[in-house]
Amino acid sequence: MQEKNYGLVRYACYMVSASMAVVSTLSPLLFLSFRNLYDISFSKLGALVFINFTTQLVVDLVLSFYSHKFSMERLVRLTPVLTAMGLFVSGLFPFIFPGRVYLGLLMGTVIFSAASGLAEVLISPVIAALPSDNPEREMSKLHSAYAWGVVVVVVVSTLLLTLLGRENWQWLAFFWMLVPLTAFFLFSKSTISELETPERASKALSLLMQKEFLICLACIALGGASECTMAQWSSSYLEQALNISKVWGDIFGVALFAVMLGTGRTLYSRIGKNIYRTLAISAVGATACYLVAAFSNIPLVGLAACALTGLCTAMLWPGSLIVVSEKFPKGGVAIFAFMAAAGDLGAAVGPQLVGSVTDLALKSERTLTLFSNMNLTSEQGAIKIGLLSALVFPVLATLLYTRNFLKKKQEEAAKL
Repeated sequence: MQEKNYGLVRYACYMVSASMAVVSTLSPLLFLSFRNLYDISFSKLGALVFINFTTQLVVDLVLSFYSHKFSMERLVRLTPVLTAMGLFVSGLFPFIFPGRVYLGLLMGTVIFSAASGLAEVLISPVIAALPSDNPEREMSKLHSAYAWGVVVVVVVSTLLLTLLGRENWQWLAFFWMLVPLTAFFLFSKSTISELETPERASKALSLLMQKEFLICLACIALGGASECTMAQWSSSYLEQALNISKVWGDIFGVALFAVMLGTGRTLYSRIGKNIYRTLAISAVGATACYLVAAFSNIPLVGLAACALTGLCTAMLWPGSLIVVSEKFPKGGVAIFAFMAAAGDLGAAVGPQLVGSVTDLALKSERTLTLFSNMNLTSEQGAIKIGLLSALVFPVLATLLYTRNFLKKKQEEAAKL
């Protein structure tokens, strides 16, 4: 690759990361709009998130075992095109099939989720293949682009929805197509380094026979669930459970979550040390934030808990990639594909669990009576119970990340 292309490739990867922020953030921002406009249940809303990450999971698994069957360069260039197509389909259905809006959301979700699956697997090794004095810093910067992308998407989308009205949400989908199309343009002007892939599926499968690799998979799954559950449901939680208006809830809750997410990753890329200790402390902090968010009835405290969850979960996903890269330096695309699959599994299960538990709580007469005694509406109490159910993810993450930190200390002590 010519040196002059390094910058173009980096910026293209950053734009792909920002595109992932668009498709993972836009639907949750519109959850209550979809519910009010089209009478879509909480379970179906959670299903959109589940399908999003499950589709990514399928793509990740295919590339885990069969990456040697594809042209990695072509897939990299195809990724932003699929993202734009998914957004286009989602926005188009209300115009041409007003009675089948949910079907359009499902179809669009599958398309742009496939693109996100490709991006998760391919963009990190593209960045890793570029010359760098500090690979950890470059990886953290790449994931920072996602977090800062979420901030922009939340703020701009919230303002546009206020101006256009919730019933005109589809114009947002068309507007945000500009991000992946920009990435496609940058890739078309640059040269992509050849990515290392296993010669056959059996080599990738052998990774799953190693205990430490399985632990790395569990870590990123729990980290992904801890991050994405709050990211996906905080908008609805703040608006419904704490009676915060959508504009202020999204800007000072969801957007601040993303600001904290980006801040944590940016800080680590500049001054961070000891990723093992960072991950353990972060998981403990995430556990505390979930507890506060679930039990607090004070709007300002709830906002703070949502936002600080972003800071606490900032490094759980990229940090897990740093750890697995250190433990398995020759894994190539297969390593990133397996890790992305595990992360997507956690990101799919977490939000779906909250949606399902919320719906179950709404149907329970016992919980309805409890909510009434606590001066909460049924939906306020149900969302709180749903969010509390997600506490299992940061708790288990704390156990695994602490185990890794203590094991790393023992290894370092043994070398002295």
